Amino acid sequence: MTHHNESSRPSTDSSAAWNTPPDAQITLRSPAELADALPYLLGFHPNDSVVMLALHGERGRFGGRLRLGIPGPDEWPDVSRQLAETLIAGCDKRGARPDGIVLFLCQDPAGGETGRQVMERLRPLAQSLRLACGGLDVPVYEALCLSDGRYWSYCCPDERCCPPDGAPLTPPGTSVMAAAAAYAGIQVRGTLREMEARYAPLTGGRALEQQSALDAAAADLVPRILAGTAGRTVRQETLDLVSLVVGRFHTARPVIGRAEADARDDDLLAADEAAAVILGLQDRTTRDHAAEWMEGPRAPAVLRLWRALARRCVPPYTEHAAAPLALAGWVAWSIGDHPEARVALSRALSADPEYLFAQLLHRACNDGMDPEHLRRCLRRERADRAVHTAAQAEAARAVAADARNRKPTTGAGPGAVAEAEEAAVMTSPVPTAETAVVGNAAARDGSEAREVTGATGAREATAAAEAMEVMEAAERAGERRRRDRPANAGAGSAGAGSAGAGLARPAGPSGPGSSAGPGSPGGPVGPAGAGGPAGRARTRRRGGQRGARSRS
Repeated sequence: MTHHNESSRPSTDSSAAWNTPPDAQITLRSPAELADALPYLLGFHPNDSVVMLALHGERGRFGGRLRLGIPGPDEWPDVSRQLAETLIAGCDKRGARPDGIVLFLCQDPAGGETGRQVMERLRPLAQSLRLACGGLDVPVYEALCLSDGRYWSYCCPDERCCPPDGAPLTPPGTSVMAAAAAYAGIQVRGTLREMEARYAPLTGGRALEQQSALDAAAADLVPRILAGTAGRTVRQETLDLVSLVVGRFHTARPVIGRAEADARDDDLLAADEAAAVILGLQDRTTRDHAAEWMEGPRAPAVLRLWRALARRCVPPYTEHAAAPLALAGWVAWSIGDHPEARVALSRALSADPEYLFAQLLHRACNDGMDPEHLRRCLRRERADRAVHTAAQAEAARAVAADARNRKPTTGAGPGAVAEAEEAAVMTSPVPTAETAVVGNAAARDGSEAREVTGATGAREATAAAEAMEVMEAAERAGERRRRDRPANAGAGSAGAGSAGAGLARPAGPSGPGSSAGPGSPGGPVGPAGAGGPAGRARTRRRGGQRGARSRS
């Protein structure tokens, strides 16, 4: 649909260009100043792009904005209607219907073309967009074509300000807009093409080396990922390797220049390491755990790693780049780098248009949602998982210790110990990052408190159920032990009962979903109290794998 490799979904943003004080105003009086302001409003120089900016009020305050790669001529009528409806509906959703729109068509000349020829070739697209906006009762105040360092107006007939051969763009850094942007801390990242190139797959000899490493890793890891217990081992190995490489990136000496920095990062990452992480991230749970590295002093190093891994997804593994690209977009959005986030998420959807994680993040970022809601959910998941893991480990140690202390007449041996340890370790589904993004979107629509409370209750109820399963497994082990003992083993049975009561102490995190916190006096010590009936045996739950590469 577009002339360069990007998602066909429009990238929108309803937030302000930057957070300036309320009394700070920048007045743009001419097409030249509008053209000069565009890179500062987007954060980069757009290539091959349709850009639409919404204007509000009598003074024409900038509001929502939208960017899409220029489609083919046969798609212009349909795309024009879609773009106009998307921008105006997005503004309506926030209670601020635009009073007008400014339109930009940005495209460099092809071979043998001039800037004026580009302008004439795109004139029907500009007219189609103007008609689509007018049909929704929102006029286009100005429509500009930017090409070959010059601009043309499709609306102004005055050749004194808009000559037929175009007017030169203001030299970078010399306008009032540039001065205001520098004062506000706004940076222009270069062109969109340059930003996308940082995520493009490697070529040449290094690409062949990486392809061989990916082939070897796929042969080794995919069967293990698809196997239940081995899949959990691969998950932990992947996260440990990510932590190791992030530390390496974090301690590397800074390098000036984007290209030089990317080349340095490529040198820091071995082909077999990249292959192992790329294949490991195809597991949805592994990717969601990796998403927890989204803040703090190491966040820039994490973003660089995801970017480097996206470059390592060489053919025929380009579709695998959806996971590291979506993670790069999430980290960039989390640390406030919206232009980088939109580029990364757009690339993720180009790699796999059906990748749910990227779809949800792309929509949330473009809708101007606050990433803190998702960050809070991920922090809570990490804390809950740590508590649950500690409870599992403690229960497993206690059950194994009790099994080792059995008398030989009970028939307990290494197999019984292993059985007790296996019974104490339960697999459990955990809420995913997609669930948190969906909850974030619902909160944005006006039900934030209800959705967040519901998600918290669901998580804590799940954690409480998991802890209860651990305790019931311990109780069942104690019941088997009591059945196997001789009838005259009174003292031993009393001791075993004390041990069984102690085993039931580890519990899930305290909160609205639990009746008492870990170790709290007077709380229940087992599923039915210390003297209650043994718990009913439950079927062990396993997190199923949907394939070597998850679509979510």
